[in-house]
Amino acid sequence: MRHIILGGDGFLGTELCKKLIARQETVVIADIKRSEDSPIYQSPLVSYVPVDVCQADSLKALEVTPEDHVYHFAARLLVPILPRAQRQSYFWTVLYQGTENVLNYLKQRGAKRLIYFTTDMVYGHTREHPRTESHPRVPLGPYGEAKYQSELLCERYRQEGFDITIFRPRLIIGPGRLGILEKLFKLIDMNLPVPTIGSGNNHYQFISVSDCAEACLAAIDAGYPNRAFNLGSANPPPVNVLLRQLIVHAQSRSILMPTPAFLVKAVLAGLDRINSPLMDPEQYLIADETCVLDIQAGKKELGWEPQDNDQTMLIAAYDSYRSQQQDDPDLERA
Repeated sequence: MRHIILGGDGFLGTELCKKLIARQETVVIADIKRSEDSPIYQSPLVSYVPVDVCQADSLKALEVTPEDHVYHFAARLLVPILPRAQRQSYFWTVLYQGTENVLNYLKQRGAKRLIYFTTDMVYGHTREHPRTESHPRVPLGPYGEAKYQSELLCERYRQEGFDITIFRPRLIIGPGRLGILEKLFKLIDMNLPVPTIGSGNNHYQFISVSDCAEACLAAIDAGYPNRAFNLGSANPPPVNVLLRQLIVHAQSRSILMPTPAFLVKAVLAGLDRINSPLMDPEQYLIADETCVLDIQAGKKELGWEPQDNDQTMLIAAYDSYRSQQQDDPDLERA
């Protein structure tokens, strides 16, 4: 029995691999790339197989058995921000067609268990607060739509006897991953005003990469519950509280600058239309909303509970960013 992690060389895959090594489990990292400096490959328990989920034939090298545990993390993210015309095919090929290839391959091998990560972006605008797993799924763009359609694909495979646990996380953060946070950290390091889309009184929720990995292990231990689970922190604070605490921690002179949400969104939409996007619409359209996931299902059915809170997660991500800057003197703050 092996633990096969598709997209395993990435942020979440690496974290899960570390936890599996601690359990003395055999792990196969299946990815299009191998980070040679990653410590996970130093373990004799870990092997690497080059796999591109967009190329169905490449999956054959895994030789999956029904006893293997398979995790599907292979994805494309909203960073880097692409011009509008490129987004549909960019996300669809990996998020939907790649998932279809994975499910087809597992079916051929008689392996009918899968842990799959999608996103809370399948929900779109907040219609119910907090957002439970039954919240309407009305995505706002091609990223969320591709993930939503891949969930529907999983639901069809469940009808064929598959056990598929789906996780819908909020923004996954932790040391070593920046994404959309890099722009925020740069403003704070340069002592510049930090604009918020809207008042900043809306609540914002993260989830740590460690808590995501623990959710995977909990799902395995629970026997692959055949449903979706939200993943997020407990009791997320308002945006302006989060940012003020970070500014204090960074010893920055930055101040928060609330902006009229409707005006900022109009400007961002205009820039998007002329192919000069600053943010993806799926990000800024909900930036002034309270998008908090209800995580009670995971607590009750998996025995899982987040251990990291939003303040410590954001500060840890910032400290990791600062450490990277210090490693390169040319990037030091002025």
